[in-house]
Amino acid sequence: MSQLTPAPDAWNFAPDEALLGLSALSVRSVLGSIKAGMDPGSDRPVIPLGHGDPSAFPCFRTAPEAVEAVSAALHSGEHNSYPTGVGLEPARRSIARHLSLDLPYELSPDDVYLTSGCSQAIEIVCSVLAGRPGASNILLPRPGYLFYEARAAFNGMEVRYFDLLPDSDWEADLDAVEALADGNTVGMVLVNPGNPCGNVYSYDHLAKVAETARKLGIFVIADEVYAHLTFGKNRFVPMGVFGSVAPVLTLGSISKRWVVPGWRLGWIVTNDPNGVFRRTKLVESIKSYLEISCDPATFVQGAIPELLENTKQEFFSKTVDILRQTADICWEKLKGICGITCPSKPEGSMFVMVKLDLSCLQDIKDDMDFCCKLAKEESVVVLPGCAVGYKNWVRITFAIGPSSLEDGLDRLKSFCSRHSETKK
Repeated sequence: MSQLTPAPDAWNFAPDEALLGLSALSVRSVLGSIKAGMDPGSDRPVIPLGHGDPSAFPCFRTAPEAVEAVSAALHSGEHNSYPTGVGLEPARRSIARHLSLDLPYELSPDDVYLTSGCSQAIEIVCSVLAGRPGASNILLPRPGYLFYEARAAFNGMEVRYFDLLPDSDWEADLDAVEALADGNTVGMVLVNPGNPCGNVYSYDHLAKVAETARKLGIFVIADEVYAHLTFGKNRFVPMGVFGSVAPVLTLGSISKRWVVPGWRLGWIVTNDPNGVFRRTKLVESIKSYLEISCDPATFVQGAIPELLENTKQEFFSKTVDILRQTADICWEKLKGICGITCPSKPEGSMFVMVKLDLSCLQDIKDDMDFCCKLAKEESVVVLPGCAVGYKNWVRITFAIGPSSLEDGLDRLKSFCSRHSETKK
């Protein structure tokens, strides 16, 4: 070995401390830490109220038409090769047609870029934005999905947080957005329907978001992976409706609405009737990044046209009806639990945020301690707020079977009652 080449054991591949901290707060990592402290000998079934994957519950099985579409794509023998970097044209055309139903203009296949789930869409967008000359910061909601922060930090971008307001149905604090933005701000992220808050933004609020973005000269990254999973007073309105006011990058997938997160098919869509993204070469950058990225499975891409065209409305209605039922169960049962406050009834997605009153709870230090002890004592797993940037809050998933949800919330009540006895 050359004297100029260090011995392999002299190399240091240790990750950056900041990146280690962010990965430790990922939903997967946090839930893993909580589950590690559970009693493996317990015969009580574990109630999973911590993640957004209800696919294991029979009442949330995907549509038979989706399964048939994938089966047909596999058996056709036509989808065994590599796809193009941007994705198969029939799939992109179908997604463009599907999303255009909710828009005042028509999308084309050239507006759609396929990704391996919405997570890769986030990764690509953050990587592309970090490469823009002068782009040094991005505005993210708090509470929010920390994967955005992790990907932004990995690419050297500064993250600035604006609050979602719990007493105003978790609307974005747009005054804070204006105060945080400067000439180096590239965009703001908005998740609708909301993860982790379970809110659904009104048309009027989204219009104000678009006008704020226009005023600041930034664009909106609209995370709409829970699109149409709504069951309250506000119907789902895509941010792309306001694409002529401010350009919008829409991120979505089939993971949640079709309840198939393991199929890993997502997309980036440019909602930009005025052509800003093409003039600024952002589209070119997305295409370049996709050429050096992994692709969604070709047979899943091949199934998309039939999946979108053939899935019956009855399937979507059933899914929303179950979510409405479980959201109602969650809202009513949380009212009677000591030490927990729920600011608003969930109206969309699969989650609700609740605030812990630690002054009412004995021997509970913080939200992580609360979740670890709950899991150990009651075999109920919920997500601590630290995993979504909101200390001493908890995110509860209600997208599970109704009977399991009732059991889990009853155990949660017993836990809180037991830990509040000496403080009554």
